[in-house]
Amino acid sequence: MESKYNYFKRDISWLSFNYRVLLEALDERLPLYERINFISIYSSNLEEFYKIRVADHKAVASGATESDEETVQSARELVEEINKEVTRQLDDRVRIYEQKILPALRKNHIIFYQDNHVEPFHQQFIKDFFREEIFPYLQPVPVSKDKIVSFLRDNRLYLAIRVYPKKEEKNKGEETKENIEKYTGECINERNDGEGIKVGMEAARPNVTDLRQPLYFVMKQPYAKVPRFIELPSREKNHYLMFTEDIIKANLNLIFPGYDVDSSYCIKISRDADILIDDTASSADLVAQLKKKVKKRKIGDVCRFVYDRAMPSEFLDFLVDAFRIQRDELVPGDKHLNLEDLRHLPNPNKSLHSLEKPKPMKLTVLDEKESIFNYVAKKDLLLYYPYHSFEHFIHFLYEAVHNPETREIMVTQYRVAENSAVINTLIAAAQNGKKVTVFVELKARFDEENNLATAEMMQAAGIKIIYSIPGLKVHAKVALIRRRGLNGEKIPSYAYISTGNFNEKTATLYADCGLFTCRKEIVADLYNLFRTLQGKEDPKFTTLLVARFNLIPELNRLIDREISLANEGKQGRIILKMNALQDPTMIDRLYEASEHGVQIDLIVRGICCLIPGQSYSRNIRVTRIVDSFLEHARIWYFGNNGKPKVFIGSPDWMRRNLYRRIEAITPILAPDLRDSLIEMLNIQLADNQKACWVDDKLQNIFKKRTPGTPAVRAQYTFYDWLNKTNS
Repeated sequence: MESKYNYFKRDISWLSFNYRVLLEALDERLPLYERINFISIYSSNLEEFYKIRVADHKAVASGATESDEETVQSARELVEEINKEVTRQLDDRVRIYEQKILPALRKNHIIFYQDNHVEPFHQQFIKDFFREEIFPYLQPVPVSKDKIVSFLRDNRLYLAIRVYPKKEEKNKGEETKENIEKYTGECINERNDGEGIKVGMEAARPNVTDLRQPLYFVMKQPYAKVPRFIELPSREKNHYLMFTEDIIKANLNLIFPGYDVDSSYCIKISRDADILIDDTASSADLVAQLKKKVKKRKIGDVCRFVYDRAMPSEFLDFLVDAFRIQRDELVPGDKHLNLEDLRHLPNPNKSLHSLEKPKPMKLTVLDEKESIFNYVAKKDLLLYYPYHSFEHFIHFLYEAVHNPETREIMVTQYRVAENSAVINTLIAAAQNGKKVTVFVELKARFDEENNLATAEMMQAAGIKIIYSIPGLKVHAKVALIRRRGLNGEKIPSYAYISTGNFNEKTATLYADCGLFTCRKEIVADLYNLFRTLQGKEDPKFTTLLVARFNLIPELNRLIDREISLANEGKQGRIILKMNALQDPTMIDRLYEASEHGVQIDLIVRGICCLIPGQSYSRNIRVTRIVDSFLEHARIWYFGNNGKPKVFIGSPDWMRRNLYRRIEAITPILAPDLRDSLIEMLNIQLADNQKACWVDDKLQNIFKKRTPGTPAVRAQYTFYDWLNKTNS
């Protein structure tokens, strides 16, 4: 049955979010290098989007894979719509970068060369630097339409170069061949150079019937050997920076003597990075598949060919034919590609201040002398990262390691840091004679290799490893410390349920929260969940909400309760904070609640397929917050006639989270902790500095501060509130 409601397209909605990230580069209240970093984040996000989402749509559009959600034609139309929107956004990125960022750098005495104009006092330095530091690592590779196709590596920056033999040369045919042999080095002999580029003599040979026919080359930028950005000698109070590729461009005549260098432009390829595996395979087979397939990620099918938009059409046409690029894979970029590298831009002007972000605080009630076990045995504890220190969680595990009454430690692993303190503590627990069980989700995208490596390391230390469940992902962020008295008496065990990963690095960047509790009903439910992950029973959950078991029925009951209150003339109220809202079934329930008069506020950072401003969504408002930290917490509030129910957990409201993953959500039962979450939600809804409305056209409409009201920047205001209550 066709729905009477409408929805935003998932990927177009995501592009709206990423554009909001880009808009941070316009905020002159931010330190300059923080604005530059948002251009980097925007670019990095877009790269991953093409590798996964666009690659999936292109596979459907080409007929290579089938989808229940789209047809070949709809996939083609969506890819075209995505490319059109991305092109529009990249136009804005160019304007922001060239008209806002570069002038701001100059104002702060940082001259970032962007064109062919270089001050005379730097020209010799550039030549010397090129000869000594860059030239030894360059290897131009001939490009031919009809011969061997060179392989372009994923997300690597290349220069595409067009040259002509000089007119005045004698014995032009022989010298053309000789020069090509000389300056393309050993790569002329048919071989593989370790970078996946294979060329042969036939590919290099020019058309000697017309000696002024152009010759084309590609040349990978040597960023493994040379930084992307080069600091040039300062002059008076000015500092100077230059892209490495611009230094190379300025010296192309040294690479191609005997030729007239016509032009050069940056290009790059994005390749399909998704890994298709047999999701029903056993754990052993899954491990073997992943070990094999992650190595092929960098040679996936092309999903995007990005080129300098200044490139002449005939130059682009030649490359399209030579590399066998499809026209729907073309995405025009600006002169300098891979701007995600801007996060590494040197700051030679030390007077430029950086952003003073809130520093993680340690709770005064949990100083180094205070046992977290003793505290949580008396009352629940809720931590907010990155405002609170993640060291408290590490200390929680450390106590479990050294507590003689600890019987077992059980943890889920989705994404962990490299050289993880969490993993090292678990290994210490196993070496200390504790039973340790870790469920490792191998299918966490882009973390497969790290998860495999840490799992093998833990296994070698004696930790029991449970791998992915066939057909499912386990996305729950939970830990359980099971204890028993030394004489067998029952003593409290401890449960931890979080919205974020057990990753001490992202815990300083992502805004999450986690609950520590000894409540028997939650501990029992969590133990049942771990037994389920081991395939031991079909559980019954009394308190936790677990996706694929009791989550959807309980959400429907909570929404029905608010609808009933509104129908009775009482206030129906829902506030939902999450990263993404995409599932049509749950969106329909929110539309229905709105039609009955329930007031709904959605705080959705990323994808939001619900359309506000319609007749059926007139009581729904969508807020998006982008600031210093990435909003990652999932918090749900249901008014319940003045006796609010508040939940935290791991899932967003997407089909994959609600129906195809194991997710864990806990109610917050302690009144003071529940009130603190409500305070956080109210502060975020009051934000008038970094919050915007998402309208019915997917535009980001910044909230304006009402005259006479205080400025509210939610992340900083909430940090101050937490700091005042830290006693």
